[in-house]
Amino acid sequence: MGPEDSQEAGAATAAVDNGQRDSMMADISRTMVKLYKDQFGRGPVKARSDWAGADTLVCVLEDTLTPAERNLQAMGEHQRLRDVRMFFQYATLEEFVAPVEQITGRTVRSFISGMDAAADVAMEAFVFYPRGEAGPSRAAETAQTETAH
Repeated sequence: MGPEDSQEAGAATAAVDNGQRDSMMADISRTMVKLYKDQFGRGPVKARSDWAGADTLVCVLEDTLTPAERNLQAMGEHQRLRDVRMFFQYATLEEFVAPVEQITGRTVRSFISGMDAAADVAMEAFVFYPRGEAGPSRAAETAQTETAH
């Protein structure tokens, strides 16, 4: 096996890895769209997920607001709109975290949800334990906290 063969094998492996990565990112985007539709009655028009480093995954969702939320937006009630969205997203944190863990095969240690209400752009960020490290799932921690109260 010469150097050219090794390079071709490496390129083929990278193509397979990229295909699996793209498929995983598409699955996560579809999952977030479904969650938004289930939670808010309307799914985003655009969704894109991608890695932001080795241990962070970000999903950007655009055009997510319901007609009632658009009214709040038009009235300039951006903070109220963010507060309502964040309440629902953190109340259902496990529903956001669990499928991402299932799709990636990794454990989420932190979940961060935010939105720019004026621009109607939302972001869901998932921070994983570094490969080789273990710890509790953020979803499991939430479930334990809620049952303790």
